[in-house]
Amino acid sequence: MDATQKQELRRLFASRLTGAVRMYLEACTHCGTCIPACHAYASEPELRHSSVGRAENIRRLFWRHFRPQGRLAGWLNEAVELSEDWMEKVYETAYTCTGCRRCVTYCPFGIDTQQIQSIAKLLLIGAGREPQVLSMLADMSIAKGENVEATKASFTQAVQGLEEEVIARWRSEAGREAIPIDEKDADLLYVALAGKHSIIPAAAIMNAAGENWSLSYFEAVNFGAFVGNPEKTREISQRIIDEAVRLGVREVAICECGTAYRVMKFMMGELPFRVVSFVEVIARYLREGRIQIDPRKTEQRLTYHDPCQIARNGGVMEEAREILAHLTRDFVELQPNRVENWCCGGGGGLVAMGEKEFRMRSARVKAEQVRATGAEVLATACENCHTQLSDLNEHYALGMRVAFLSDLVSQALVASQ
Repeated sequence: MDATQKQELRRLFASRLTGAVRMYLEACTHCGTCIPACHAYASEPELRHSSVGRAENIRRLFWRHFRPQGRLAGWLNEAVELSEDWMEKVYETAYTCTGCRRCVTYCPFGIDTQQIQSIAKLLLIGAGREPQVLSMLADMSIAKGENVEATKASFTQAVQGLEEEVIARWRSEAGREAIPIDEKDADLLYVALAGKHSIIPAAAIMNAAGENWSLSYFEAVNFGAFVGNPEKTREISQRIIDEAVRLGVREVAICECGTAYRVMKFMMGELPFRVVSFVEVIARYLREGRIQIDPRKTEQRLTYHDPCQIARNGGVMEEAREILAHLTRDFVELQPNRVENWCCGGGGGLVAMGEKEFRMRSARVKAEQVRATGAEVLATACENCHTQLSDLNEHYALGMRVAFLSDLVSQALVASQ
């Protein structure tokens, strides 16, 4: 690693050193309280898989390059120099962590390990060592935003091909399209994933509620956030923001995608519209009597996985349970749940990277938690979680059906009495 590259990496590191992040790097007393909080450590008890173990890889660079003590007497803090070899440790910090923040809830100082992880991801980008698939997917999302006029017609045609499936779940309102697109002055803009599984259930639910809504041209998932690139994260979100402003909507509902919800809700600053998770939308419809669902249509025992980015990091927990109370008469909680729920093990870009061996090993504790419920249906409200839980279901032979919460609701819709 030459001097020019080291200087650039130090610059990138310094760009993340806010007062809070400095505190996270300096305050750790190595008390170990956070260690058993990590699902990866609980599944595979090696210190390198603990939150403090990962953070030390970045903390030791911090002491060497940003603290006088580290430069003068680095041995006191085991300070290390930026090097090709140490970048392997940086990669381990970035991509053996899902950014679930469970460790934060246990740390007596509230040290946010995800903020330390974000430094690792930025250093990898600067060194050209980030997972290329994540950068490629982020670039594809940005390109779609730059060429939306060229793809509108094909997108609209594809969506129209889904309308019969929407109507099969809920009759179309007279004089209204089953999946409206580009509707100005809609009350709600729904941002889906790139797949009909994210559009059909939501469309049925919103049509049943009589919602004045429109479907976004853009997919919700933010690969810029997964790869840890702040500029790409903002560019990808900005496509949706510009569309919402152009249409004059009052609310943007993010589909069952935890990272997309958290980025739009908490990382994009003040916006001229309200940002909600679709889980909150469903709960509101039930609360207001705008939809009704028949619990007899969900006869099997059901449990629910709280997605980390929606629940622990987004605060959307009780709304899911409002829905579940209407949806089934046989619900059993995972233990622990809500803020203390175990991460599924697939976040932080791990699912998108296609890597599977580590995901399965590091989430053994999650599989055991799920198995203990005796449930036949495992519901969740996040795409990454759904993929990871489906893989765990197969790998650990759990014998469950993994389902999206919105899909279960749409299948149980009934007409108002």
